[in-house]
Amino acid sequence: MARVHEWIDEGTTLCRTALVDLAAPSSLPGWTRRHVAAHLSLNAEGLGNLVHWARTGEERPMYPSADARNAGIEAGALRPEDELRTWFDESAGVLAGAFAELTDDQWQASVRTTQGATIPATRIPWMRSCEVFIHAVDLGTGITFADLPDDYLQALCEEIRTQRGDVPEVRGPLAEVAAYLSGRPYSDVLTTDGQPAAPLTPWL
Repeated sequence: MARVHEWIDEGTTLCRTALVDLAAPSSLPGWTRRHVAAHLSLNAEGLGNLVHWARTGEERPMYPSADARNAGIEAGALRPEDELRTWFDESAGVLAGAFAELTDDQWQASVRTTQGATIPATRIPWMRSCEVFIHAVDLGTGITFADLPDDYLQALCEEIRTQRGDVPEVRGPLAEVAAYLSGRPYSDVLTTDGQPAAPLTPWL
């Protein structure tokens, strides 16, 4: 658990350095960096709702609905750049504080993701680490999967293989395999018969 919180801190720092020229396109289709910034802040607030649920027992979903989440991102993307950066900083700080308040028993409480999966609260930090690391790359300022910690990339590959369940066995540099499994641009990833691996749909 301690390492996951370190990943969150590292990923948050990476994202913060990439919150520049927010009107520029991100690497996500149809999204500018403004959209990514708004999404990251709303994600922190949404995960904070799950932490509240774990702490109090009061059911509080991440978002009222998928439509409300999408509308929030679109509205948030219209904020001034300085306000978007401040929102990112403040939402990340509030989430970190909420994590620090949970007791050992509360970390074992069950909450529900937006996909309807019931998970222990111990999974919430992992979810945030993926958001900040992968979207640091998606912001499109030059950060790549090779800039992410190897132990995180190994955990990410294991997670995606488990969740997807239908990915072929592939070979290549760890960072490129992680990018491939995440459905992001990659190179030098081959199947076991030496053929270039076919792209996957985005994960996250």
